[in-house]
Amino acid sequence: MLGSAAKTADNSAPLTIQPLALDASPDGTMPRLSVAGGRTMLSWVEGDAEKASLRYAERTASGWSAPRTAATGADWFMTPADLPTVMRLSNGALVAEWLESTDDATEAYDLLLSLSRDEGKTWSTPEAPHHDATKTQHGFAALFASPASPGGFGLVWLDGRQTAGKPEGQGSMSLRSAMFDASGRETADVLVDDRVCDCCPTSIAVTADGPIAAFRDRTNEEIRDIAVSRYANGAWTPSRVVHADNWRIDGCPVNGPAIAASGRTVVVAWFTGANDQGRAFAAFSRDAGATFGAPIRLDEAQTIGRVDVALLDDGSAVASWIEPANGRAEFRIRRVDATGTRGPAQLVAAVGQASGRTSGYPHIARAGSELLLAWTETRTTVKTASAKLP
Repeated sequence: MLGSAAKTADNSAPLTIQPLALDASPDGTMPRLSVAGGRTMLSWVEGDAEKASLRYAERTASGWSAPRTAATGADWFMTPADLPTVMRLSNGALVAEWLESTDDATEAYDLLLSLSRDEGKTWSTPEAPHHDATKTQHGFAALFASPASPGGFGLVWLDGRQTAGKPEGQGSMSLRSAMFDASGRETADVLVDDRVCDCCPTSIAVTADGPIAAFRDRTNEEIRDIAVSRYANGAWTPSRVVHADNWRIDGCPVNGPAIAASGRTVVVAWFTGANDQGRAFAAFSRDAGATFGAPIRLDEAQTIGRVDVALLDDGSAVASWIEPANGRAEFRIRRVDATGTRGPAQLVAAVGQASGRTSGYPHIARAGSELLLAWTETRTTVKTASAKLP
């Protein structure tokens, strides 16, 4: 179901959202959009943990290309919050990432990467960016194209090596990063933050000053607010909270942030349950993420989060979230800018029950003058749409 709000008098007119056909299997799920070097890829998973395939298509002038397969396995670790990815690099190569189970009893898994240099006809032997050899959790990765090495790339991920050999609930999840050159050779594997939330998705963007990662941090007092770290002068900066929501929660909410950047402008969107109220916000930075302005409320009344965000040429942004309304979970978007001005909230689709348990994790991405949207309906049907940007 697609829809849009009526036109309002403010300067953020509603977008016209049009369905975009995708030749995906009816059992497709877990869609994710990636944009790098002006090329937009959509990836999704078909099948289940017993036999799953990572599929992908590229946005063309006539629609989505014919789907291709990046990887297939019978031992994958699959969760609707941790989405595999296919991204095109600046030299035309493709990089794919997904998860492979290493110990079912402890839900341990490795993060695997593979490269293709012949338009997906063949793929390199999968390798992990982490080298700790522990049977712990490694996932929730965010890929980015390297600004310093054409054809190179990097990623951040949640790494459980500090939990190895410890009783359940002890030890901390960390955030790590790896860098690869254009040949696919790993050039760095470093710690970004030694204590982060256990299973909240991460996000990353590239500013004029370099990459910036967004994630849910975790203090010793169990405050789990959204933080960023910037890659500057060959190292990741100490984590800095985007806004002090002071959300104290003793477990992971599985609700990570989204980040987008252009030049030195950055926008972060996030969910918080502070004060027992589910709310979604966005905040802007004009100094490549060193500081952020005041939070801007995204949702109308309440939300279960699962946000995403895309930055536009004029410095405003389109953000998305899931809001329970009308007895269902609704995937919505709205335009916001750094002054706090909000455009109308628009309904994209009903994506599940009002509880949000079957609503998945929708994604949006800006590619040139187009906004692309991807989500899952009825748990196992991938849908996409597009909207022309002003």
